[in-house]
Amino acid sequence: MSSESEYESEPGGSSDNGENEENSNQSGESSGEKDDDKAQNSTWEDLGLIDTLCEACKELKWKAPTKIQKEAIPVALQGKDIIGLAETGSGKTGAFALPILQALLENPQRYFALILTPTRELAFQISEQFEALGSSIGVKCCVIVGGMDMVAQALQLAKKPHILIGTPGRLLDHLENTKGFNLKAIKYLVMDEADRILNMDFEVEMDKILKVIPRERRTFLFSATMTKKVKKLQRASLQEPVKVEVSNKFQTVEQLQQYYIFIPVKYKDVYLVHILNELSGNSFMIFCSTCNNTVKTALMLRSLGLAAIPLHGQMSQNKRLAALNKFKSKSRSILISTDVASRGLDIPHVDVVLNFDIPTHSKDYIHRVGRTARAGRSGKAITFVTQYDVELYQRIEHLLGKQLPLYKCEEDEVLALQERVGEAQRTAKLELKDIEDKKGFKGKKRGLNDDFDDSENFTGARKRIKTGKGSKSKNWKKSK
Repeated sequence: MSSESEYESEPGGSSDNGENEENSNQSGESSGEKDDDKAQNSTWEDLGLIDTLCEACKELKWKAPTKIQKEAIPVALQGKDIIGLAETGSGKTGAFALPILQALLENPQRYFALILTPTRELAFQISEQFEALGSSIGVKCCVIVGGMDMVAQALQLAKKPHILIGTPGRLLDHLENTKGFNLKAIKYLVMDEADRILNMDFEVEMDKILKVIPRERRTFLFSATMTKKVKKLQRASLQEPVKVEVSNKFQTVEQLQQYYIFIPVKYKDVYLVHILNELSGNSFMIFCSTCNNTVKTALMLRSLGLAAIPLHGQMSQNKRLAALNKFKSKSRSILISTDVASRGLDIPHVDVVLNFDIPTHSKDYIHRVGRTARAGRSGKAITFVTQYDVELYQRIEHLLGKQLPLYKCEEDEVLALQERVGEAQRTAKLELKDIEDKKGFKGKKRGLNDDFDDSENFTGARKRIKTGKGSKSKNWKKSK
């Protein structure tokens, strides 16, 4: 399969730092070597960018434009609407951020551009990218996402930043409830991960937002997996858009080794621990289907002495960012997440992706495995397939257009871990019950584990049980 993608909407940009130059080697694979050579030979100046922005790119160690940047930036600078498609890690954020910053320099104004993303983490990542590129010209950004204090965000909006980056739901909250805030002056609208933003989840919000922003604007859609929904919006909002397409089919990079493992559902945890032990020394992202599963799995692994940290949508935003930062800084080697982390996030050091729970939607598989083997690096992805997952797995193989090899495990070695894993499962169940009891006791009605998102809060149920009921609560307080 050729260059990474499935067109994942990466905040391509975020990953761009250091990836960009490597991406230029990678990005042309699907379009032929000649295009690739051209991409490598292009310079930032060739694209029509002003010196200030060319310097900013060089400071970020972006040696040359990637293919999506080479194709999209000149078109954007001509003032055209764009639908941009490219593989994960290909520099999509840079492809829309640089033209917007150049237009802002030519015509400075507040509330200049609105960037919409489906996830909060992606919004923060895009904001970092804009701030890095615009640091020398004093660009002010504001991130408007759920899970954060509305009043603090309203104060930031009152300072009238140049670039707004947000999720549709929270942005609409401010449009409806924050006095004096409107988007009547917006010149650019960008939808990153456009296919997600245009699906049913955000339909109501998007309809309302599109009604209150000017028709006279530039619109950029960037996505990795394009759907008919995007075409629907194209008819509604885009004016003679130019389609910039680096890849035209779902694919994953050649450097990514993909495997499946077929196991009985009752031994999933045992196989997980075996693979983590066998590949120890690597950095792992483990994808689970539910918030509860991420916490339970993290607690189980921690009781076995593995540095795991959960990340899911029911944690408060500050806790989500804290979990992500621990993993990014390599102080934790295992991140266990729902699909909240499957799109866009750029964590260059991920070595192995484990699909512990198989994704329901085949496209999500490609987004998940796109977290590794980024920018020319190698990586490994292993998908757990139980007797109940066969049909879903076959859909993934159909999407990829190939059959994946079986990941070989010595069954005797795996089952030797059964007793230890069984004890860890029991410990995790007790700790999970503690979490839910404490949550109920405090009268919290927010999501599971809002205060207990990090399993490091626990000293281990076994220790607490041995001390008897009287001292159990004391130990819990100490562990806090």
